[in-house]
Amino acid sequence: MDPAHRATLEAAAETIRSRAYWSPYPEHPRAYDGDGAAAFDALRDRRFELGQPGADGWTGGEVSPYGFPLGIEYAHHDPDVLLGALRAALPAWRDAGPLTRALTCVEILARINGRTEQFAHAVMHTTGQAYPMALQAGGPHAQDRALEAVAYAYAEQTRTPATAAWEKPQGRRGTARLTLEFTPVPRGVALLIGCHTFPTWNGYPGLFASLATGNPVLVKPHPGAVLPLALTVRVARQTLAEAGFDPNLVCLAPEYAGEGSARDLALRPEVRIIDYTGSSVFGDWLEENARQAAVFTEKAGVNTVVVHSTADYRGMLANLAFSLSLYSGQMCTTPQNLLLPRDGIATDEGHKPYDAVVADLVAAVDGLLADEKRALGLLGALVDERVGARVAAAAETGDVLLASRALHHPDHPGATVRTPLLVAARDREAALREWFGPIGFVVPVDSADDALALLRRTVRDHGAMTVLGHTTSPEVEAGLVAACRDECAQLSLNLTGPVHVNQTAAFADLHGSGGNPAANAALVDGAYITPRFRTVEVRRGA
Repeated sequence: MDPAHRATLEAAAETIRSRAYWSPYPEHPRAYDGDGAAAFDALRDRRFELGQPGADGWTGGEVSPYGFPLGIEYAHHDPDVLLGALRAALPAWRDAGPLTRALTCVEILARINGRTEQFAHAVMHTTGQAYPMALQAGGPHAQDRALEAVAYAYAEQTRTPATAAWEKPQGRRGTARLTLEFTPVPRGVALLIGCHTFPTWNGYPGLFASLATGNPVLVKPHPGAVLPLALTVRVARQTLAEAGFDPNLVCLAPEYAGEGSARDLALRPEVRIIDYTGSSVFGDWLEENARQAAVFTEKAGVNTVVVHSTADYRGMLANLAFSLSLYSGQMCTTPQNLLLPRDGIATDEGHKPYDAVVADLVAAVDGLLADEKRALGLLGALVDERVGARVAAAAETGDVLLASRALHHPDHPGATVRTPLLVAARDREAALREWFGPIGFVVPVDSADDALALLRRTVRDHGAMTVLGHTTSPEVEAGLVAACRDECAQLSLNLTGPVHVNQTAAFADLHGSGGNPAANAALVDGAYITPRFRTVEVRRGA
């Protein structure tokens, strides 16, 4: 094992305490050598071999949102065989201990990082992310979140010492002595149910949190985004085997078309941990029905922006325009509802009436996307046709302030690219649903108190991954902070520069809170780790 991995683990452990900026994985494309496009093309139109037991057929069917089939087939497996192999691999991995597991995970991540460009193309052509975002979010940022999970796992497992000498003075009877031994014991097989839009960024925390705490992991990818997780499983299996462990500690379970295997796998008694990102309907079902497992879900929410006042009007508009446009709004953190006072807002440019703010926001989005090359690099492609249908439906719910335009991608004519839609909500109820995609609602409010009441209702009833506030008023800021603390939502205030509400940094920011309906866990904190293992004590008399 590379001795540098210990230093990486220690630096990660220190950073989760300091919450400073740090990353061992560069995010700039120039940091990575090799031809990622050629490496991606080499995977197409062939079978993807992993050497797992229990293969009983082949499946595939991924189609790039940029308009072409990948042509990759993956082995389908008998779940009884796979689950048996995963369980058989557990004891040696458990007995290896927290440090060996953590360092092995760091080695897996180092190897994944070395193939970042290939992963970027795999993410791009399964999710529709533009290449720059696929490289950063699907590569180093996902790797950061994975390492963060490993650091937390190591910290939580070593919080209790491995051994201790216990002595109790008993007066004339002498001293009672025991030797205590504490072992972190994994829960069992972990099931990772992958998502379509961020298969690595959303998948890696659960995968590596489970693996680092001693649990074998069965990866059930979304049928539209198998490749990024298949590559991950391949690297993990190779690394584990070279380290002397059973590669079946990590297995891939693609499904046949229409099979819906996630539901069946989630109820298997062998499955003791489930990580899921996706719709609220299935997330709620998992929480209610997979009683044998510790279930971690990230579902849907209605992210809200409260605009009260600003000391940087142009910066606020630019920041909002970027947040609304990034990856065509196909992020769980994208703002949806903008609560704007009917009588306008105070700014550094003087009072701005409601209509002027709306017009300026529309102009900011149009200006950001005026250059088509820049727009394509920011918007990416719609992940599937349901997003486009949702844009059309949202336009019927109110007065269109900014129509969504279709853009032509010169390199990928089959891609569906759409600019954001902005709608003035005809009534609040239409906006109090998640509209996943490039869709935003401007919701007029009567006052700051009205905005805060609507914010509380939104988070409490529908959940939110993010809340953004713009205000120069200490009283309104205090109200925003109180509302988000009460309703357990992550709050950003007065973002007018290069940091955006739909972006969070590993080691510093928490993604989700686990305290409102949008998610029952946060990435990454101690509560995300500790249910994945238990500590078993052995006492020996001296």
